[in-house]
Amino acid sequence: MSPGEAFGRAIAPFADELAHLRPGGAHVIDAHTHLGLDEDGMSLDPAGLEEMLDQADAKQAIVFPLHDPERRPSYRVPNDRVLEWARESNGRFVPFCRLDPADGPLAEAERCLAAGARGIKLHPRAQEFDLVGHVEPIFDLAEQAGVPILIHAGRGLPPTFGSQLVRVAQLHPGAPLILAHLGVADLAILADGLADHPAATFDSSWLNPVDTFGLLSRVPAQRVVFGTDPPYGRTLVGMYLLLRVAASLGLDAETARDMLGRTVQRLLDGEALPAPAPPSGTDQLVLDTRLARLTTICLMAFSAAIAGSPAVAVGQLQLAQAVCRDPQPGEAGAAIDRIVPLLETAAELIHLETGGVARPALQLLIIAVAIAATEVPQPSPGAVVSQ
Repeated sequence: MSPGEAFGRAIAPFADELAHLRPGGAHVIDAHTHLGLDEDGMSLDPAGLEEMLDQADAKQAIVFPLHDPERRPSYRVPNDRVLEWARESNGRFVPFCRLDPADGPLAEAERCLAAGARGIKLHPRAQEFDLVGHVEPIFDLAEQAGVPILIHAGRGLPPTFGSQLVRVAQLHPGAPLILAHLGVADLAILADGLADHPAATFDSSWLNPVDTFGLLSRVPAQRVVFGTDPPYGRTLVGMYLLLRVAASLGLDAETARDMLGRTVQRLLDGEALPAPAPPSGTDQLVLDTRLARLTTICLMAFSAAIAGSPAVAVGQLQLAQAVCRDPQPGEAGAAIDRIVPLLETAAELIHLETGGVARPALQLLIIAVAIAATEVPQPSPGAVVSQ
């Protein structure tokens, strides 16, 4: 069996489950996707992104360039590629322009917005810029144009990032914000500091559902927008993780529709978001000890695999498989039964990979973690079951 066939067989039951988790009538927009080529060797073309969207029945995606080797000057070449791909997509791709604050950002933003861009992407880790003194003019332009800024807020940022972003965002409340990767770079500072911002949202492109629970303990679900970060993530897997968390919290179908597309559509259309509501979760997380062990071990396996240490990753998977051999699994037994084939296939894919990262294996580990971390319904104030 080829790696592709093994991956497809392992993921098929979860695609079926996703169809039941997803609320009817949802217009799904993946708010965080890339097209083109990255310096790290990753790439994604329009056909590849459309295939990912089709697998998850996602209608649209916000698209912007990767950390492209041809980004100088001013990201002009990769921005033009994305704008052209968006024009050819008949509305399926919603283009954002990517800017480097040190390389003519205002002229490039104005050029791209005039050519059809609907927003701006900033990446302070890849472009290595500090927020203070560098992004204020970009926020001012976005505020005047009424377009959202999607900003990397994940790993690799300095400890000052959260407080700096809160300050800049509060000075420009008319610039809608999408904080990538749940804002994990400084989740608490960002969630609390932007609680009264009229249009600050957090995209869900992150691998750890415990962080998603953490964000939802501080912000309403209507301020979380669905995003998956292709080519690094997959639309189906990211949607599965987000909707497992939503179901575990008992969020209703209308709230799920907001997260999956309605909130980001309001940002794109320049509409006001509803006034902030209370957080959708609590700061208490309930986990069976066996499933908690699987969550942590699978995340360690993920870290080892993505760091290029396949032997370490397989060793962690062997520990996870040992957890699954518990002769008294209790109420966790059904979840463990579903996780076992994911672990087996992930180990097989890591063994088969030569000279790179077994990325399909990483996606299976994310599904395993999503199951383990969400199997027990969580305490939530006033929530109702999705339907």
